[in-house]
Amino acid sequence: MADTRPFLPVSSSDGSIPSEPLANRRKPMKVQLSIFFGLLTVGLLAALLTSNNGSDFVTDNEHGPLVSSTTATTKPETLQAVSRGPAAGVSEKSNRLFADENTVAFPWNNSMLSWQRTAFHFQPERNWMNGPLFYKGWYHFFYQYNPHAPVWGDIVWGHAVSKDLIHWLHLPLAMVADHTYDKSGVWTGSATFLPDGKIVMLYTGSNADAVQVQNLAYPADHSDPLLINWVKYSGNPVLVPPPGILSKDFRDPTTAWLTSEGKWRFSIGSKINKTGVALVYDTKDFINYEKLDGLLRAVDGTGMWECVDFFPVSKTEENGLDTSVNNPDVKHVMKVSLDDDRHDYYAVGTYNEKNVTFIPDDPEIDVGIGLRYDYGVYYAAKTFYDQNKNRRVLWGWIGESDSEAADLQKGWASVQSIPRTVLLDKKTGTHLLQWPVEEIDSLRLNSYEFNQVTIQAGSVVPLEVGPATQLDIMAEFEIDKEALEKATGSNVTFSCSSSGGAIERGALGPFGLLVLADDSLSERTPVYFYIAKGSDGNLKTFFCNDQSRSSVAPDVKKQIYGSMVPVLKGENLSLRVLVDHSIIESFAQGGRTVITSRTYPTKAIYGAAKLFLFNNATEAGVSASLKIWQMNSAFIRPYPNLDNKSQ
Repeated sequence: MADTRPFLPVSSSDGSIPSEPLANRRKPMKVQLSIFFGLLTVGLLAALLTSNNGSDFVTDNEHGPLVSSTTATTKPETLQAVSRGPAAGVSEKSNRLFADENTVAFPWNNSMLSWQRTAFHFQPERNWMNGPLFYKGWYHFFYQYNPHAPVWGDIVWGHAVSKDLIHWLHLPLAMVADHTYDKSGVWTGSATFLPDGKIVMLYTGSNADAVQVQNLAYPADHSDPLLINWVKYSGNPVLVPPPGILSKDFRDPTTAWLTSEGKWRFSIGSKINKTGVALVYDTKDFINYEKLDGLLRAVDGTGMWECVDFFPVSKTEENGLDTSVNNPDVKHVMKVSLDDDRHDYYAVGTYNEKNVTFIPDDPEIDVGIGLRYDYGVYYAAKTFYDQNKNRRVLWGWIGESDSEAADLQKGWASVQSIPRTVLLDKKTGTHLLQWPVEEIDSLRLNSYEFNQVTIQAGSVVPLEVGPATQLDIMAEFEIDKEALEKATGSNVTFSCSSSGGAIERGALGPFGLLVLADDSLSERTPVYFYIAKGSDGNLKTFFCNDQSRSSVAPDVKKQIYGSMVPVLKGENLSLRVLVDHSIIESFAQGGRTVITSRTYPTKAIYGAAKLFLFNNATEAGVSASLKIWQMNSAFIRPYPNLDNKSQ
C-alpha cells in the first residue's frame, strides 16, 4: 500500500556535489534578453535561500505553512468559462476547467505573466495560434492564427520561416478568410510536393454557412524561396461533405502520397455517429477527385477524427521516409486527434494499397484507443518529411492550461512544441521514438555535470545550476537492485493520473526531478518514474508529470499526466527534459513516452526557479547522473527586410 507521509529532510552536501569542484565550475552567464514582442524585459533575479515550508516536502527548518505574500488590490474576479470551437464544428479550444466552478481569478501581475512567455519555442508575436515544409533552403511553418485576440476565432494562416527549425522569422499572413468558401475560417491543411518540385496545398475552409469544405491553394511564385504570396484556386471548393457525412464533420486533409498507379491519395477525418473514420480520395490533378469505397480506418466509440496523419517508417533504417514510400521494409503509422478528449493517438501497422486499408499490428492499441504521441498538453500534431536531412519531423500544438482571463491579460496564448524527429522503435516494434531535433543543441550555453549522485529513500537533493527557467536536462537513474528483489508484489493497479502524484510513496518510487521549484518547495513540478511490482514479480515502469503543486494560483489546470513506458532488459532509466519558462517537455527512454505540460508558478520564476532531484520511495535508494545546460533564447522575430528576401 502506498505511503503518503511527507518527504524526509532535504539532503545536505552528501551526494549533491557535481563531478567538478564547485569552485572550479563556471557560474551561469547572466543574459539580458531583448525580446521583440514588447513584454517586460527582466534580468535573472537572485533567489532567497529560505527554508519555509508549506508543502508536502519537509525541509531542515520548518516554520509552519507558507503564506502567499501576493495581495489583490481589487475585488477578486470570478471566472466565467466561454466555449470556443464546437459551435463552428471543431474541438473545444478554451480551457473548460472552470465551467461549473466558482473559481476566483488569481491576481497575476505583469512580472509573472511576462515570465510565462517562452524563449525558444515558436509562438506568434501576440494573440492565439495552432503544414510545415522545407523549400529552397527554408523551413516553412503555416499555422492557424487569430490576429485579433488571444482566443480561438477569426482563424487565418500565419507564416514563419527558419533555416534550422529553431530561429524563426515571422512573415506576412499567408492566407486570410476572404472568400465565401473560407469566410468562417482558414483551417488545417497539408502541403504536397509534385514531381516537378512545385507545391500544392489542400486546406479546410469553413464557408459562410459553417459547412466544412476542402480548398486548393498554391504559391503565386514558385521561384520565391519565402513563398510569401499564395493563390486560391478559382474553382474552390474542390470537395464538399459526401453523402452520410455531416457538414461540420469533414476536415483536415493529409499530405497526399503517390500510389503505384500514379494517382495521388489522401485522407480526411470524419465520423459516422460515434465511430471515428478516415475517408480516402484519389486525384490525378488536385482538381478532380474520386472518393474511394470503404475507409482507411474506423474505430468505434472514438468520435470525430481531426488532423489525421499517415506516413511510413522504416523497419531497418535510422532515417525518415517520403510519404509515398511503400515497400516490405516499412511500417505505416496512422495518427488521429480525437475531438472528444483532445489527445493525439497513433498506431503502427500495415497499409494495403489495393484494399485502401490500414490494419494495426495490435488491435488492442488501435488508433484512438491505444498509444499517444504525448500524454500531456499536446494536440493537432502534424509531421512532414524533411528532404533536407532525410528525417520525419513532428510538431504539435501546446494549448494553455490557465484561464482565458489570464490569456487576455498577457495578450497571447498557445505555443508550438519543439520539433521532434520520429522513428520506429525497433526494439519494441509498437512504439515510436520522438526526440527533439538536433538543432536545439545549438542553444546550449553553460553545462553542469553530476555523476552518481546518491538519493536516499525519502530525500531531496538540490542541484546548483543557477536559474532553472531555461534548461536542457539529460539524466539517467539506477535503482538499488537489492530493493527491487526484496520489494513485495501487489495486485494494485497503478496509474499516474489516478495516483496521488509524487507524494504517493511506494517501495520503488516515485523518483526523478523537481522542475520549476522554489526553495521552500511550495511550488514544484515533479517529472518522475514510478516502478510497480506485480504479485507475479514482474515490474512495470511508469513515467509521470505531477502539476498538482506547480502553482499556488487557483485558476490553473493542474493534472497528473503519464503512462507506462517500456524498459527493456539492460536499459537504465533515462529521461530528457526541456524547460522553457511555462513549458516542460519530457522524453523517457529515448522518446518512447513523452509528456508536455504547461506550468504557471507564481514564485518559482526568474532566479527563484530551482532544480532538485528527489526520491520519495519508502525502500529503494537511487543514483542519478546528469548533464544540464542553460539554454539561450531563439530570438524569434519578424523577417528583417522583405525587400532583400531572396538573399
